[in-house]
Amino acid sequence: QVQLVESGGGSVQDGGSLRLSCAASGNSYRRNCMGWFRQSSGKEREGVAAMLTGTGSTYYADSVKGRFTISQDSGDNTVYLQMNSLKPEDTAMYYCAAAVGVWRCGGSWYLPSSYKYWGQGTQVTVSS
Repeated sequence: QVQLVESGGGSVQDGGSLRLSCAASGNSYRRNCMGWFRQSSGKEREGVAAMLTGTGSTYYADSVKGRFTISQDSGDNTVYLQMNSLKPEDTAMYYCAAAVGVWRCGGSWYLPSSYKYWGQGTQVTVSS
């Protein structure tokens, strides 16, 4: 059973930075599509970024391009989301998600239905 545990959320001021971590366990596949999603009150869950592990292929929502970076340490079952130049509208619960044993993330990387495993979420609050 794949388990995902997020950490690194917190409260920052407008323009600040945070780095989220997603530690994965129970997965023996080398290729996985790992995604970061966010959901704020009253809104649908939104795909923020994704990567196909082991390949360097990354995907970003237009709203975060140039500000957020998804990455993975080699030999580490952890995926990171570096968030810079944070804005109040980035305030949300952030979730890590995994589609394991896949060869591509594809054009549906931003859809929650593309992922089977989810973490519990970590809150990010950006104040103006």
